Amino acid sequence: MIRLILAVIAIVLYLILTIPVLWILKVRERKNPEAANWRSFYMVRWIFRLISRLAGIRYEVRGLENIPSDRAVLYVGNHRSYFDIVMGYITVPGLTGFIAKKEMAKIPLLNRWMDRMNCLFLDRSNIKEGLKTILTGIEKIKGGISMWIFPEGTRGASEDPKELLEFHEGSLKIAEKSGCPVIPVAMVGTAEVLERHFPWIRPSHVIIQYGKPIYIKELSEKDRKFPGAYTRQVISSMVEELEGQR
Repeated sequence: MIRLILAVIAIVLYLILTIPVLWILKVRERKNPEAANWRSFYMVRWIFRLISRLAGIRYEVRGLENIPSDRAVLYVGNHRSYFDIVMGYITVPGLTGFIAKKEMAKIPLLNRWMDRMNCLFLDRSNIKEGLKTILTGIEKIKGGISMWIFPEGTRGASEDPKELLEFHEGSLKIAEKSGCPVIPVAMVGTAEVLERHFPWIRPSHVIIQYGKPIYIKELSEKDRKFPGAYTRQVISSMVEELEGQR
């Protein structure tokens, strides 16, 4: 109970107390967009690290050497918990925006920070709006900002973590059109923080594995047609291996 209360207090205080900071960052962005982006990134990483400590999370990161240092990438991960985003921002090595469901854009203050962090809001029910989001994601990649997407579209609730929901094939269009590498990401242990016993927060050992880059144009003809299914299998195998090591 105490962990939940502390985490909620930390988030609420951060969102309220940083209202002036959002204005300052907006002003600085006019002169130096990159510096404003990095300042936003470090601030969000700080609050997420605090939340992970309050939640009692112990984590280890593997495969950072698989992430190219000279270009933006598309992170594609399995999705079991709200804490997937927390752990993602804590561990990625560079500027990264998450692609979130459109409902997140309605949350006051949080939506402003998400916008500052280059996050995009995807409406899967509107093809035209969804295409605009994908095109914006491509521009972000070309501008040097990596993007992170959960192609399952929602949090998986299967008792078997390796049983992922079907991946939306359109989710990988950003990589197809931009030519950027896809970095498969497997996380285990995040659902044990909250979702397995919602609304209570409990300590957990989380492992994040960044896999080897996938270049869609280098896949076989069959896998190029369904890169989502191919990536899903890769991540499922990674999850299975990690679960065996916990």
